[in-house]
Amino acid sequence: MTASLFDSDTGGGAAPLAVRMRPRTIEEFVGQSHALTQGGPLRRLLDTEADASRSSVILWGPPGTGKTTLAQLMARAGSAKFVELSAITAGIKDVRDVITQAQNDKSMFGRATVLFVDEVHRFNKTQQDALLPGVENGWVTLVAATTENPSFSVISPLLSRSLLITLHSLNNEDISRLIARALIDERGLRGSVTLSNEARDMIVRLAGGDARRALTVLEASAAVASQNDMTEITDDHVSLASDHNVVRYDKAGDQHYDVVSAFIKSVRGSDADAALHYLARMLEAGEDPRFIARRLLILASEDIGLADNSMLTLAQSAAQTVAFIGMPEARITLGHVTIAMALAPKSNAAYLAMDAAIADVRIRDIGAVPAHLRDSHYARAGDLGHGVGYIYPHDLAEGIASQEYLPESLRTARYYQPSGRGAEATSQTLWDRIRGLLGRS
Repeated sequence: MTASLFDSDTGGGAAPLAVRMRPRTIEEFVGQSHALTQGGPLRRLLDTEADASRSSVILWGPPGTGKTTLAQLMARAGSAKFVELSAITAGIKDVRDVITQAQNDKSMFGRATVLFVDEVHRFNKTQQDALLPGVENGWVTLVAATTENPSFSVISPLLSRSLLITLHSLNNEDISRLIARALIDERGLRGSVTLSNEARDMIVRLAGGDARRALTVLEASAAVASQNDMTEITDDHVSLASDHNVVRYDKAGDQHYDVVSAFIKSVRGSDADAALHYLARMLEAGEDPRFIARRLLILASEDIGLADNSMLTLAQSAAQTVAFIGMPEARITLGHVTIAMALAPKSNAAYLAMDAAIADVRIRDIGAVPAHLRDSHYARAGDLGHGVGYIYPHDLAEGIASQEYLPESLRTARYYQPSGRGAEATSQTLWDRIRGLLGRS
């Protein structure tokens, strides 16, 4: 447990760079513009003393997005005492001690307390219940930080008494701004080193939207450069400092498209090892795992299709999982699905069938909908011949009626042609039989 009145909250010279560069004002804060708009609830908490002593907040977002900093800025806004608890090490006694002290401080000295609970999702129900009296009676302003969905990890009474603010991973521009400031700021590296463009891009990629990670890698890279008597940080220094090889991968350039292409073609070609290699290259270079999940979703229909219908469901589940858990755990899910899809039977029959049907619609005389298939659920539809002669398939033993479904001009069209691989081996037999019953064999 720590308490601070902000006389030394940025740490001394020996403190890590990420601590020294922690924003002291809202103007120094980078990112989360969606939550900090003028007039918004979070901005009011940071701007006014009254709100800072009233509203408790749950901050939900990935690591390194500013949760601790926002809690400290809220305390500063209300000239409040800042107390921090980690749900990893704190227990019910720690919570009750803080609330008791906050109650005394408020009644005796009129001083408000901001209680910051990091990783609140690690508190069990009983521990979270212990926070309620302090929040309910206004003895503390609770700022609870979590990387997990509060709907599943925070008790309902606490949720209902708090504002829920969702924080997002920082974008590349935000990370670049933090790096640029840290290089020259008196609290940072004070202009002692410069940074090559390649090194900056690599740090941005390795950060993965995490400000703390970006500054940690920058500091370590500066130390490597200094040990080699160099004043410019290169990508080789970053590689040594972060234990990562320099991955030549520009997410806006050729490498991005080349590696993604090789990944897809390796899965399509059923080479699980090659697919995993290119997956690893993308992840190590900082590619958005959600982008990879989307590519797998496309591949599930385009290259596997009806040969194994389960792959689309698997890819959809993977996309949801990746969005929910994030990196680094998402790498496991992506690897799982990549291997499964590489080993699955392949068919592009559904893809080709859809494109062939679209091509006919675009360039051929597609004719009119046959009269017996037209809507007959309105007055006088029968007088127009709509629905007349339609055979209801459920009335037949086979469940398939020998009647024409395609327009007259397309009666000979054949779009779906099963590959005969995987589940489509069965589909081939079934489809041939159906076409025979339809009179189109």
